[in-house]
Amino acid sequence: MFYWFLKWVALGPFLRVIFRPQVTGAENVPAEGPAILASNHLSYADWLFMPLTLPRRVTFVAKAEYFTSPGIKGWFQKQFFSGAGQVPIDRGGASAAEGALTAAKRILLEKGGLFGIYPEGTRSHDGRLYRGKTGVARLALETGVPVIPVAVVGTDVVAPPGKTFGTFTRPVVRFGKPLDFSRYEGMSNDRYILRSVTDEIMYEIMRLSGQEYVDTYAAQAKKAEAEAKKAERGEQPADQQKKAS
Repeated sequence: MFYWFLKWVALGPFLRVIFRPQVTGAENVPAEGPAILASNHLSYADWLFMPLTLPRRVTFVAKAEYFTSPGIKGWFQKQFFSGAGQVPIDRGGASAAEGALTAAKRILLEKGGLFGIYPEGTRSHDGRLYRGKTGVARLALETGVPVIPVAVVGTDVVAPPGKTFGTFTRPVVRFGKPLDFSRYEGMSNDRYILRSVTDEIMYEIMRLSGQEYVDTYAAQAKKAEAEAKKAERGEQPADQQKKAS
């Protein structure tokens, strides 16, 4: 209930009036039934604008800490994130990745919902599109549901990395045609197939977004850039600092 209150009353109308987001390809998202929405990730604002353009609820996974913090602040935080369409990662598995997969399957197979995922794993720090992690492919093959590539453009202008707010622009959300990977049924444990499926998804996202593609994980690129800046300042890299201590 709180999700729809935020979307149609408290937050959604404000975002629509102020930013007037544009959308294309929304007809590619099914009116009912499960689907994976695989999107690029430029800003923390992505998870606000992409669901805003669809009549259906879109659910993401979020850190469990957002739902378990104590006190009044923790209660409001839990209400906001759950109401905004996010669910905590189920850490009953071996890792956070397994927990995210478990939560995603529940949303797709038990509830028949739309599950939003950022294959890059983290926000792009420079506007380029980075190599996708294979979790999205594994999810698609194990559930058998279609993957809809999504490109969100302009959110890094509204909310640039490292800033709460930037400048006004009209964000654009583009939904591509559903991708069917049923030809790989039963091959979810083949790492070459997982990489091939992930790369196909990332290619479609790149085509929709117009971003430059970098065949490196975003987290690695961020770390390398941070180390380079330290070197420019004459500071030791983190691994050398640990050895020195």
